[in-house]
Parts: sequence; structure tokens; C-alpha cells
Amino acid sequence: MAVIEHALLSVRAGSEAAFETAVDEARRLIEASPGFISMQVRRPTAAGQPYLLLVEWRSVADHQGGFRQSDRYQQWRALLHRFYDPMPEVSYFGEPL
Repeated sequence: MAVIEHALLSVRAGSEAAFETAVDEARRLIEASPGFISMQVRRPTAAGQPYLLLVEWRSVADHQGGFRQSDRYQQWRALLHRFYDPMPEVSYFGEPL
């Protein structure tokens, strides 16, 4: 069963362009992770709204025990976490109804 990781990314005002560049660089890190299927980052339609992150994984364990425990995640954090205020909360969703 595949799962969707969902997070709303509140990016500091004025740093959106730098964030989008960093996402492009960070994408290769997550794509190289076992269990990774796909990733989307969607821009907000209005200023001040969060970006939407959707990552499809084979399992929650592939994200939590795999990617988040890897050196790639440390690089991901260094690239992206400086843009968030507050830090995003991650949720997981199962198969569609």
C-alpha cells in the first residue's frame, strides 16, 4: 500500500524564490531514497499562504525509518528548513476510497 506524506510549508515572506530554487536542488535527495515514488510541491494561489508538499512513498517506514534517518535527509534539512516559519507538521494518508 502506497502512502501520501502531506505537509503545508509556511515559507518566510520574501524568500519564496530562494525556497523554490532550493526545492529543485533538494528534489534529487529525496528521489534517491528507497521507497520514494513521487513528489509534488505546489505554489500557493495567494500571497502569505503555505506551499503544499505531497510525497508518495511505498510505506510510512520508507519515509520515517529510511529517508529521515539518512544523510540525504540531513542535506534536505540544510537546504530547506531555514525557510519555514513555523516548522511544518507531516501527516500520512493511505489508499484512496
